[in-house]
Amino acid sequence: MKKFLGMALLIFLITGSAYATDNHQPHQRKIAQKLTQVIHDADDGDGPSAPVTPEWNPQKVSQEGVAYLEKLSKGTPFGTTDFNLEGLRAGMGTRNEPHLDGVKLIRLKIGDIPCEWVLAPGADPDLRLLYLHGGGWVSGSGGNYLPLAVDISVAAKCAVLLPDYRLAPEHPFPAGLEDCIAAHEWLVANGPSGPGPAKATFIAGDSAGGNLTLATLLALRDRKRTLPAGGIAISAATDFTLASESLRTVHDPIISAQTMPEFRDRYLDKMDPSDPLASPVFGNYRGIPPLLIQVGEHEMLRDDSVRVAKKAVSDGIPVKLEVWPGMVHVFQIRGLPESREAIEHIAAFMSGHAYRTNAHASCVHRNIVRPQRLFRRSTSKSRRAPRCR
Repeated sequence: MKKFLGMALLIFLITGSAYATDNHQPHQRKIAQKLTQVIHDADDGDGPSAPVTPEWNPQKVSQEGVAYLEKLSKGTPFGTTDFNLEGLRAGMGTRNEPHLDGVKLIRLKIGDIPCEWVLAPGADPDLRLLYLHGGGWVSGSGGNYLPLAVDISVAAKCAVLLPDYRLAPEHPFPAGLEDCIAAHEWLVANGPSGPGPAKATFIAGDSAGGNLTLATLLALRDRKRTLPAGGIAISAATDFTLASESLRTVHDPIISAQTMPEFRDRYLDKMDPSDPLASPVFGNYRGIPPLLIQVGEHEMLRDDSVRVAKKAVSDGIPVKLEVWPGMVHVFQIRGLPESREAIEHIAAFMSGHAYRTNAHASCVHRNIVRPQRLFRRSTSKSRRAPRCR
């Protein structure tokens, strides 16, 4: 029997009204009820456990969020009429210089992988986050994500490493994944100032990078390599069989669901789309560190996040799932009040799990990981890591 399994599981759905007016509440409650049922179905252990009940936290979207969604609704999502790979690469390959006095940007290579460290003033260079950029596995760059990396470095007081992993179709699966694995292995023993062990590491990423975050965790576990203290998946694509209902039912104002077969064919070539390292929703999550999963309500990939959270919970992994009302794909980069709050949640998650040193996280974690209070930063000077047996 999975003793005290329920105590080891933690899922929170941040749900509420997607609009500022009350006449949309029934629609939003239907969404919340549906997601709640998904999480309850995940509790399928072989013994009694505490119910895993999402927190119902009705809230209104900020005025800025409502205005942003209205603005997006007047446009056309990428990929609606054609798939412009050149245009996508030009846009997501643009370098966005951060505007913060004193931030350190350090370029380097890990083997043949171009990378860049981001270290905000006051950040701990030995608390290290590997951030995997989005871009559909075919585009994107670390330089495009510098402002987000700075925001996370400030909030979590950590060093952020941005790798430019290899892109498809020139380098199909699993080339980019192998680069992410190599980057984390290097990160464990090297920091912005040179060689030196990390106090703790984390892996995060959005969209395709969210997919790679989960796949990297699975691969590190399978290869018996050092695991991070936690994983953070933002708006992650998790299923290349394209079975999630939200692909058919959600109007995503950022990107059309028609792009998913295009991304899949370029990334996987002729590989099996149900391979767990390509579609992490099919993975076995036993022995994986705790997860924070953030996704917006108005995303075609929303159910990819819900389903992978359900799978991880069924495998005994502590998960915090946040479905943000009124938000869109990778809303953390949009400069909204919700963007800043979500980044604070990431920082709180890292603070709550940083005591899990890499030496302990490299074990298959059989002990109970007691849930932290929702997004409350730890104030303890010393936290004892759980003992692997």
